[in-house]
Amino acid sequence: MFEYSRRSRKKIMGEINVVPYIDVMLVLLVIFMVTTPLLTAGVEVDLPDAQAENTPDQDSDPFMVTVDRQGLMYVNDDKQAAEQSEVTRKAASVLKHRPKTQFLVRGDKLVEYQYVMNAMVLLQQAGIPKVGLVTEPPEQQ
Repeated sequence: MFEYSRRSRKKIMGEINVVPYIDVMLVLLVIFMVTTPLLTAGVEVDLPDAQAENTPDQDSDPFMVTVDRQGLMYVNDDKQAAEQSEVTRKAASVLKHRPKTQFLVRGDKLVEYQYVMNAMVLLQQAGIPKVGLVTEPPEQQ
């Protein structure tokens, strides 16, 4: 009886079972596919229509100040409005670390012009030599 129990022992398996890892990977893939579009959404701004030439593409992302209808300023894709001092500080920091960055202002077409000018002045105070304005091309009729 002693010999029988010795033979029935299972051998140690030295392989890794990867099936659970594949399941986890697929779940993570689905989660990232669903959440990625939500992360790229920014502040809703109705841009004015203007016929202008496109700026040349650059390697780095531009520094964008968005002015909404209420005159609140947002830096890049931030969801929270930024104070004027914060806009100037962030722009100066980006200019210091990445001097070739393009600086742009997006203003809602219904916002008072003064708010867009304030954003441009803040960038100028940060030492930005050139500031661009973002528009949408006019609709073809």
